[in-house]
Amino acid sequence: MANSYLLEVGVEEMPAHVVTPSIKQLHQRVADYLKKERISFNDIHEFATPRRLALLIDGLSDKQPDVDQSVKGPAKKIAQDSDGNWTKAAIGFTRGQGATVDDIQFKNVKGEEYVFVEKHIAGKNVAEVLQGLPDVITSMTFPTLMKWGYYNLQFIRPIRWLVSLLNDQVVPFKILDITAGRTTRGHRFLGHKFDLKQATDYEKALHDDFVIADQAKRKQVIEDQIDQIVKANDWVIDKDADLLEEVNNLVEWPTTFSGSFDPKYLVLPDEVLITSMKDNQRFFYLRDHDGKLLPHFIAVRNGNTDYLDNVIKGNERVLVPRLEDAKFFYEEDQKISIDEYVDRLKRVSFHDKISSMYDKMQRVAAIARVLGKHLHLSDQEMADLDRAAHIYKFDLTTQMVGEFAELQGIMGDIYAKLFGEDDAVATAIREHYMPISADGDLPASKVGAVLAVADKLDSIMSFFAVDMIPSGSNDPYALRRQAFGIVRIIADRDWHLPLLDIQPEIVQAFNDDQLNVSIDITKNADQVRAFFMDRIHQLLSENKTGHDVIDAVTKAQTADIEDVLESAETIKQHHSDDDFKENIEALTRVLRIAKKGQGAAQVDASLFQNPSEKELADAVNKLNDHADHNSPADNFAALNALSPIINRYFDENMIMDKDEKIKNNRLALLNQIAHQVYQIGDLDQLVIK
Repeated sequence: MANSYLLEVGVEEMPAHVVTPSIKQLHQRVADYLKKERISFNDIHEFATPRRLALLIDGLSDKQPDVDQSVKGPAKKIAQDSDGNWTKAAIGFTRGQGATVDDIQFKNVKGEEYVFVEKHIAGKNVAEVLQGLPDVITSMTFPTLMKWGYYNLQFIRPIRWLVSLLNDQVVPFKILDITAGRTTRGHRFLGHKFDLKQATDYEKALHDDFVIADQAKRKQVIEDQIDQIVKANDWVIDKDADLLEEVNNLVEWPTTFSGSFDPKYLVLPDEVLITSMKDNQRFFYLRDHDGKLLPHFIAVRNGNTDYLDNVIKGNERVLVPRLEDAKFFYEEDQKISIDEYVDRLKRVSFHDKISSMYDKMQRVAAIARVLGKHLHLSDQEMADLDRAAHIYKFDLTTQMVGEFAELQGIMGDIYAKLFGEDDAVATAIREHYMPISADGDLPASKVGAVLAVADKLDSIMSFFAVDMIPSGSNDPYALRRQAFGIVRIIADRDWHLPLLDIQPEIVQAFNDDQLNVSIDITKNADQVRAFFMDRIHQLLSENKTGHDVIDAVTKAQTADIEDVLESAETIKQHHSDDDFKENIEALTRVLRIAKKGQGAAQVDASLFQNPSEKELADAVNKLNDHADHNSPADNFAALNALSPIINRYFDENMIMDKDEKIKNNRLALLNQIAHQVYQIGDLDQLVIK
């Protein structure tokens, strides 16, 4: 018989951002549990609202399949004494298996006799298996946890009811003082408690009680209602996907409506108005067909159309103070110069163990200059970069950013233009925060990209300098995200920078600018390098690069992140070449033997004993002459070309010669090759077939 089972966990309202990941997690955990318990099923349907996480499982089998097991025990020589009597080991083994010594069989395993017991395990019925779900539910993890009453259980929000219904029968279990049954709850204000007759009634029964339990259907209702309002008023809307998801997870019975605000507030920058509506009130903003922001918004109510006029007025009334504050801040902020805002940063702490925000900007200006020179920026770009670096945090001391922190950088751009700064400078101020998430947009301008790298690099080196290094999941200053942002920017622009050992060069720039830097950014340089290599590993993994290739290139002895990325791409491209295996085997043989001669001297041609030594030395000298100017792809090709020469060299020469001078000379030559190989990576990590 194919069964349907309903599991519902009713809770107090969850934060919108955890609803979707929580139902996905519950789905995965329950599916894994059923598979582990050998209960088959056809499909699992998800239902989630702010007050409930529910699964409807279709096609559940009636019971676990029976299992016949052959259980291995001790060796015969241990199970029986010299007289053939059963030992305590044999008796204890059979008792543990629910059998007796009469059930013992002997089987040969690799030439030795062992005790075996054949067991038949009858499968449990599905209802009995489902009673184990409390452990699945209570093992869930969340970004924030709550405890309630005198209980020790931690959950996203207090559990208020449980439904556990197999077809039309309750599968009883208990979590804390809540016993699972057939009673669910409709909408908090429009609905009531009621009993479900059977599991498959769930979605319709809730809909009849003002709850659209299916997230996708609820979202579609919201979108359809928005479209109707927009079409009726000839408006244009950007249905922000993140906002739509958030609003969807705030309501159970959506009713969409439009409201308005005084057009006088349209003097504010669009970003300010949008932040006030979207981020603070969860309103959708609207534009006309020319792209101009309109004094209207669309919002979603968790309820029906009763008293909707009052709801509209209430939402309009709530928005006005936000806009009034923003208008006041906008006007007041323009009465103070950028220089004064910058001076105020001397009293703003970047971190009490590091420096003020003003001092951070001075360091970043020096770092940006170093980066700009490596990237061959034009004189104008260098001038724009220097100006931006000396003021880019000024908006942190404005009243607008003080109230709307999410506008930092954005207001810097807007105010910089109002104060007469060049567009390139203003844009860089906005872009230096980018990317603001792992997959966020990257800076579009070159100056902005350099400033973004400089700012993030300073943060990483500064925190590492005071031993505040991320460990485990602990990363309060988002250094992993910042390092990943640097890697993404470099990869996007194909920039070659000696970023992984650039600290001494930056220290010199600090000295040139006569900066009084109290931290030693060269401290923990090895950890900084490893930190960036981990982020490179992350990016390459996301790009579906093989683990062996990643392991190889992230051990490269280069300071250039782009070289590491290009090396990975080069190896991927050549992995299917006919001669790939032969070439890599030749190079990795060099690596393994070269390790025996780390202290070998320079190559002395006078010690060569046969032509293959000179042939390889000439080829290596040619490679060394061009290696610094070649791309990783070129150097990889040049190394591959050495393969036949290397093989002849090994065929004709005993590397570990009895003559110490000859041995060291040969090892020195191999070390030169190994040095060039390690610029690409530790190719010994590659899996070749």
